[in-house]
Amino acid sequence: MRFVTLVLAMLALPALAGPPRVENVQVTRTGSTWKFAVTVSHADEGWDHYADAWRVLDMDGNVLGIRELLHPHVEEQPFTRSLSSVRIPEGTERVQIQTRDSVTGWNPKTTIVRLP
Repeated sequence: MRFVTLVLAMLALPALAGPPRVENVQVTRTGSTWKFAVTVSHADEGWDHYADAWRVLDMDGNVLGIRELLHPHVEEQPFTRSLSSVRIPEGTERVQIQTRDSVTGWNPKTTIVRLP
């Protein structure tokens, strides 16, 4: 019985890899819009479990922009992807970056970024 429990526990390990983590964020203003270059790390395992998006939120949780990630990055960790033309209301000083993976969904923890 212990063997079966151990095997079942090992099969559940991929789901315990943890949510994608924001490693770095570079923010650039271009006229009235913003560009975000976000570096993400995650224990991507292939098409069945990978970091599949990140988004920019205001401090109230409203979505300002989303960057879909269209494939796993198993061999490229951490990786950086950009999102341009993000409209942020004037006077906004901080935003949040939130990551998502294909198994656990949106990470409840966000990274707060101060706008330059």
